[in-house]
Amino acid sequence: STSICFDLSVYEIFVTLAYGGKVILADNALHLPSLPAGNEVTLINTVPSAAKELVRMNAIPSTVRVVNLAGEPLPNTLAQSLYALGHVEKVFNLYGPSEDTTYSTYVQVTKGATSEPTIGRPLSNTQAYILDANLQPVPLGLPGELYLGGEGLARGYLNRPELTAERFLSNPFHTDP
Repeated sequence: STSICFDLSVYEIFVTLAYGGKVILADNALHLPSLPAGNEVTLINTVPSAAKELVRMNAIPSTVRVVNLAGEPLPNTLAQSLYALGHVEKVFNLYGPSEDTTYSTYVQVTKGATSEPTIGRPLSNTQAYILDANLQPVPLGLPGELYLGGEGLARGYLNRPELTAERFLSNPFHTDP
């Protein structure tokens, strides 16, 4: 359900094909019920607002087993309504800013959970730090700002050296800054 012009489409298309899957193209995620191959869909990768509307429309095929949600905060009520369909086995909350490759963190939302999902833990080869205004780690449970590092992180903004210098810092917590 991602525009082919967006970086996430690379993941959606090529990872699916690399694992022997089939990519089903749609003009709009909400058109899922009218797709000729809609009953072949096993994984939905979209934003929570689109998933909420698909649930409201009773339009998630019974073949769907996994739902990946990203791009907006995921309410626990939505995750639980997906599990309540009976055929959805896994719901993932995924997070990733534009400066990192598609996703940076993930968590599988627990079926029956009563609290809001977190953004989870970092993907492999990704580091996530919650830091204070002095760029020092904050104690567990205290607020701070999320900083990401790792192989998926961009090197900076194209032709924007001042913004790159402001937003991209050397990583003092890793051997490869």
